Amino acid sequence: QVQLVESGGGLVQPGGSLRLSCAASGSSFSIYTMGWYRQVPGKQRELVAIIASGTITTYSDSVKGRFTISRDNAKNTAYLQMNSLKPEDSAVYYCNAALPTAIYWGQGTQVTVSS
Repeated sequence: QVQLVESGGGLVQPGGSLRLSCAASGSSFSIYTMGWYRQVPGKQRELVAIIASGTITTYSDSVKGRFTISRDNAKNTAYLQMNSLKPEDSAVYYCNAALPTAIYWGQGTQVTVSS
């Protein structure tokens, strides 16, 4: 069982920045593929970014160039640096850990981009 705890969400003005953190339990964090997803009411959860056990990253087209996913294996933590935020980035952001035999989700953290 892997537990994920997100933090760092909040209210920010358009053009601002936030950094989300996802702290994971377990002793094999370095082999997890970590991902960030987001969801708004009435819509499906969508991929934002993922980072494999090394440094290979993938981004959705809507955030490419603005968001950066990273990980610190020594701290069992994944991050999502979000810059140049837009109102359409407002959503609940979820952390995801993919293992060979299971997928785990955090509880989500709200990000609201509004003036």
